[in-house]
Amino acid sequence: MTTKISTADLYDEHGESLQVCAPIFRDFGGLDSFTGPIKILKAFENFQMTRSTLEADGKGHVLVIDGGGSMRCAMLGDKLAQLAIDNHWAGVLINGCIRDSAEIGKLPVGVKALGTNPTRPSKEGGGQLDIAVRFGGILFRPGDFLYADSDGLILSETQLLTHS
Repeated sequence: MTTKISTADLYDEHGESLQVCAPIFRDFGGLDSFTGPIKILKAFENFQMTRSTLEADGKGHVLVIDGGGSMRCAMLGDKLAQLAIDNHWAGVLINGCIRDSAEIGKLPVGVKALGTNPTRPSKEGGGQLDIAVRFGGILFRPGDFLYADSDGLILSETQLLTHS
């Protein structure tokens, strides 16, 4: 079940306890509102760990991918977005690009990224899971709660909403 959220309302209620991300991300998924505890993946221009992470049960988490802000290739396409849906991920936030944006826009998943690029990432290379990363002017820590809607995204150390 998805919960409709309002980052503006959450900010009004919890203001100082939240981190507000710089407005650098665009909405690409079929859901413009998503929330969940975060899992973090740091990977640069390769998708092997993205695939293996999305193949696991997401349990309603949001996958935060720190792709180093690279605009040279996509870190997510429609097949990986479908994996996110199939494996119960609430959404994906990418400090980098996606591809297959028209198809991803039809899927019932939240996806935010910097932009699009048709170039496929490398199949070689690794990454790091569940480490703190910084981008968009905020620090993402494993287990923090991300709240995203068409106004932007905010991060909280604690869960602010309960799902019904």
